Amino acid sequence: MTKVNIWLLALALAVSSYSQAATQKPNIVIIYADDLGVGDVSAYQMGKLQTPNIDDIAKQGLKFNQGYATAATCTPSRYSLLTGQYPWRKNAKILPGDAPLLIDPAQETLPKMLKRAGYRTGIVGKWHLGLGHGQVDWNQTIALGPNQVGFDYSYIMAATNDRVPNVYLENGAVIGLEPDDPLYVSYQKNFANQPTGLDNPELMTKMKFSNGHFHSINNGIPRIGYQTGGKKAQWRDEDMSDLFLAKATEFIDAQVAPTVTPKKQEQVQPFFLFYSLHQPHVPRVPHQRFAGSSGLGPRGDAILEADWAVGQLIKHLAQQGLARNTLIIFSSDNGPVLDDGYQDRAFSKNGEHTPWGIYRGGKYSLFDAGAHVPLLASWPGTIEANSESEQLFSQLDLLASLSALTQQPVSNNDTLDSENHLSTLLGKSAKGRKALVVQALGGRTAYREQNWLFIPAYWGDEKLAKEDIETGACSCYQLYDLANDPGQQTNLADKYPEKTKAMKAAYMRIMATAD
Repeated sequence: MTKVNIWLLALALAVSSYSQAATQKPNIVIIYADDLGVGDVSAYQMGKLQTPNIDDIAKQGLKFNQGYATAATCTPSRYSLLTGQYPWRKNAKILPGDAPLLIDPAQETLPKMLKRAGYRTGIVGKWHLGLGHGQVDWNQTIALGPNQVGFDYSYIMAATNDRVPNVYLENGAVIGLEPDDPLYVSYQKNFANQPTGLDNPELMTKMKFSNGHFHSINNGIPRIGYQTGGKKAQWRDEDMSDLFLAKATEFIDAQVAPTVTPKKQEQVQPFFLFYSLHQPHVPRVPHQRFAGSSGLGPRGDAILEADWAVGQLIKHLAQQGLARNTLIIFSSDNGPVLDDGYQDRAFSKNGEHTPWGIYRGGKYSLFDAGAHVPLLASWPGTIEANSESEQLFSQLDLLASLSALTQQPVSNNDTLDSENHLSTLLGKSAKGRKALVVQALGGRTAYREQNWLFIPAYWGDEKLAKEDIETGACSCYQLYDLANDPGQQTNLADKYPEKTKAMKAAYMRIMATAD
């Protein structure tokens, strides 16, 4: 039996098991946080922050205790979620703000598949997957971006909030740009007479850099990269969360229409919304309503702001009568980091809070807290409330799983790493993904198989000094039993040489399939 036939058989079985769910064509909302750790979500009972609105997703549905991004950094994880492909196949790494579009427009994507299934698709928030095909002209509508890889509607920041350009784009066009003040961007050299964090520290009125973020200044905050012009188009960080929430609810509202009864509405067509939060990524400058609200400094305040926004979005779905037929998936692109380039007192204010939970490492790391992230799913009447799963589930598998849910096959299936685990996503199965490759800083990768984690030998710094995060690099092989040692304190490679050998062989077989 061919690989395609096996996939089609699995699809048919999944559809048969969930015919009612598939017939309903639920709305699908993915809420994707940025640098949020397992311990930052109080449903996991590992940290000190309280996130009641995010917790409500778990209360209404399913909490995964083994949920994973494919990488410990943002661009690679986002690439995998949307394409169903490992990031190392594309050599995907953290992109500069002027990078070309990383996703090939001919490639299969989650929004493309859902569009074929009859969905209206939209993205609001952080993008960071590149735009255009070369040097971008920010003063014209950009021809390559989210809209060319499957999204009907897009309202995004160009890259990420610590990189220029600090502007929003709606369907490829910079918002608020004035013709007589064109915008120019460079990641090579500064423009004439433009202040920077290094040369003009007095202009850093809201946030100072700790490392790396010392180029162009916008809104009193230095960034990575240089920009000039486009002054009225540049954002104010404090307003970002409210703006993204407004655009997300507007997208939802556009999918319903008044009925004959004026006070009632009906849904026009199912929709897929990728609500891509920017919190708690640096620079952490939440709205004044949340400043000081957490007691943990700007990072904690930004998380509470994100939690509030999640609650408002869910409340809006309920007000529109859409809650019962909406599948909500909440997760993060990678694990947590405290100092990530700005002097925002993240360490001194953190106190006893543990963003990484019981796990080792964090953002950038090969250790488990790098890609082990919060993962929650709710769908009233389909996913059992207050349920938990110990099964391994990766964001990589959302493409194939939602393909099964919507009865819409994916194209170019032989090039995908996504696996159909719809039954696991809906809390109906005790069988999850068997194995997963995770990627960390510098393209380094590690291999998880069931409860074992294998890290190949890597030379390099064992710790990022400023971030105070262990990279996982070691000149020796590392083998950890995550079932009995989730904190990865004991390297078992020497104790179990045959298991280490077998894990290395399985890892090498997967990596050998890279183009």
